[in-house]
Amino acid sequence: MRAALADARLAERGQRLPVRAATLDEMGRVHTPAYLDGLTKRVPGNSGWLDPDTYYSPGSWQAVEDAAGAAVDLTRAVLDGRVTRGLAVVRPPGHHAEADRAMGFCLVNNIAVAAAAARDAGASRVAILDWDVHHGNGTQHIFEADPAVMYLSCHQYPFYPGSGSPREIGVGEGTGCTVNVALAAGAGDPDYRAVMQAVFAPALRRFRPDLVLLSAGFDAHAADPLAAMQVDRAGYRALSEMLVGLADELCGGRLVAVLEGGYDLDGLAGGVVELFDAMDAPGVAPDADVDPEALLESIAPSARAAIQSTLAAHSEVKA
Repeated sequence: MRAALADARLAERGQRLPVRAATLDEMGRVHTPAYLDGLTKRVPGNSGWLDPDTYYSPGSWQAVEDAAGAAVDLTRAVLDGRVTRGLAVVRPPGHHAEADRAMGFCLVNNIAVAAAAARDAGASRVAILDWDVHHGNGTQHIFEADPAVMYLSCHQYPFYPGSGSPREIGVGEGTGCTVNVALAAGAGDPDYRAVMQAVFAPALRRFRPDLVLLSAGFDAHAADPLAAMQVDRAGYRALSEMLVGLADELCGGRLVAVLEGGYDLDGLAGGVVELFDAMDAPGVAPDADVDPEALLESIAPSARAAIQSTLAAHSEVKA
């Protein structure tokens, strides 16, 4: 992956920001004090397991702090106008981490820490779009009652971690601000593009965020060994161009992408390069006047049913 990023001349084409460790206060905006206290006592300098899928090694805590800190500082740079948009190429991923426990390779929820930092810095509304192949249960649960943060996810379903039903639409004052499209295994580029056009773009236009955050997982790639989707490099480019276009339209281009999953190295590298290339050019927002019936007729029946289920769940909220 490093070779692919070097070949794409990422370092020459953008401004590279320094990395620093997130503070416990920054992480504590979305994680409980008891959970963070346990991590700081258990993880640094050691090896072990936090759950059956989440391993840590002697360098993990430094990586965790740096990943969260990078997400925060990039978000602040975008909000301050020092850069228009940016990509945090970090690991470990974060979107499965709950407020009080680690899950699925994730110890601290980087995107949630960034969203909380954005709100603290004055952003009135923050949207988090998650196209990782696994549902971001941690991110959803952290913000599901918050009407100032919209969480939108398209993911393989049913699949790990088991959450992400279209009926999960938020709770309390946050009802309607959680948007889940539960795609069946085998969904490919046309299906993902239709999700962006028929579900995510209208939801974002209604919400009108001050900032868009992307949980940029690339494990829906056709070659990924941990899932069963069929997105290819061209598909990620199309999704990226649409998201950049929506950010340009809605919030002055303010877009921060934070790396999540992706376990085929060529697929991961290709997806990251396509996202970066799209962020380095004007976007192409989805047509607001697209005929939804014609659009849905052009995709797989299973994807059509998934999109219709999401739209039906949210139509009840508006009613």
